[in-house]
Amino acid sequence: MTTPSGSDTTNRPSKDKAPAPRRIKVFIVDDHPVVRQGLNLLLRLEPDMICCGEAETVPEALRGIEIAKPDVAIVDLSLKDTSGLELVKDLHAYHPEIPVVVLSMHDETLYAERVLKAGAKAYLMKDEAQETILAAIRKVAAGGLYLSERMSGRLLSMFLQGTSAPGNSLISQLSDREIEVFELIGRGVTTREIAGKLNLSIKTVEAHREHIKKKMKLSDATELLQHAIHWVQNEKQM
Repeated sequence: MTTPSGSDTTNRPSKDKAPAPRRIKVFIVDDHPVVRQGLNLLLRLEPDMICCGEAETVPEALRGIEIAKPDVAIVDLSLKDTSGLELVKDLHAYHPEIPVVVLSMHDETLYAERVLKAGAKAYLMKDEAQETILAAIRKVAAGGLYLSERMSGRLLSMFLQGTSAPGNSLISQLSDREIEVFELIGRGVTTREIAGKLNLSIKTVEAHREHIKKKMKLSDATELLQHAIHWVQNEKQM
């Protein structure tokens, strides 16, 4: 076939289509199905993102992430079997190439520095706007860090002053493991059950309880339980 201008187009290849942009594969770890569904739907609406897997426990997450090879993992701090903070540490150890976004109901002033030290690249409260969550995913996928403006300023100030963890409450003095134990106590979990969940001996859990009481200036087990329940209830309302 010849065009009016005389050029032959019989065997001319069609113009190559521009390749579709690579989508950011996101793996979601949260023990609430409604949260996972909401995040999944949010990702589906974005042309540059896709959910490549979900999990509600640490073992499921480690298996799923090993298979899915995501670009970003979103992790909640409160999971059924153990703390999401331990999962962040495991992922940083076994898959340092996968940036982790921690999305949690817990106060960022208590946890943001802890999760960054554990290897996460972003910390967001669950009440953040959807646009903020998407911006954080894109930023860490590109190799950056993401914190709220308030927390960025706080950590920068702490760095310049040469201080570490924020000391605005007694609970901020607890270690990562002690906070896990404290939260489980507040959820009504027994010492034996805590030992099972955290793969610790009962004696070790009892030692953590004593350290918590001492650091928080609590006189006995009853006062420890009351404070733990109050703290968990306040966290849920945030």
